[in-house]
Amino acid sequence: MGTDHSQRAIAAGAANTFCFGLDPDAVFADNTDGVGLVRDIRQNIGVPIAQRRVLVLGAGGAARGVLAALAAEGPAELAVANRTFSTAQQLLADLSPYLNDIRAHVVDVAALPEHRFDLVINATSASLFGDLPLVPPTCFDLGGLAYDMMYGKGLTPFLALAQAAGAQAVDGIGMLVEQAAESCWLWRGVRPETKPVIAMLKRAL
Repeated sequence: MGTDHSQRAIAAGAANTFCFGLDPDAVFADNTDGVGLVRDIRQNIGVPIAQRRVLVLGAGGAARGVLAALAAEGPAELAVANRTFSTAQQLLADLSPYLNDIRAHVVDVAALPEHRFDLVINATSASLFGDLPLVPPTCFDLGGLAYDMMYGKGLTPFLALAQAAGAQAVDGIGMLVEQAAESCWLWRGVRPETKPVIAMLKRAL
């Protein structure tokens, strides 16, 4: 039995959802990371991505999994910053067929104080260890959105910095739920109501 990959899985370089039975000769592999992030930001938080200046911190698998979905929303600018500049360059080169001619570019970490963004997404692993990614407070637009793909009890150092800079601080619990809802739709043809689940999980944390 072979495997058919969705464009989302190909762009992400990974799959997190597998469907059996759609094709008797193949397993369907998909990736719900990007759509989960976008739905949480746009529908649950109520922040549009179109025509916004977006910065993604990190150039590993988490960033790779969401960049194409962010580009599909039509941001005015899509920037990537990473500790190793060449890694971010390679990431954007790999994803260029999926970025829809969006103005996507790499920002040197040392040059970040010169830039300001409406939406800053932490896709690094720093929050897992209680560390702060290399981002200055001046990057956050006043009233903009800071989104940490990690989640847990209380604010991560990234979200605390952003909140102090005047940005709205949101963790990734909604992304987790929206990813699961997308998988359920692929499996069952039903998309669960997500807001009550997100609220319940936040209370549990």
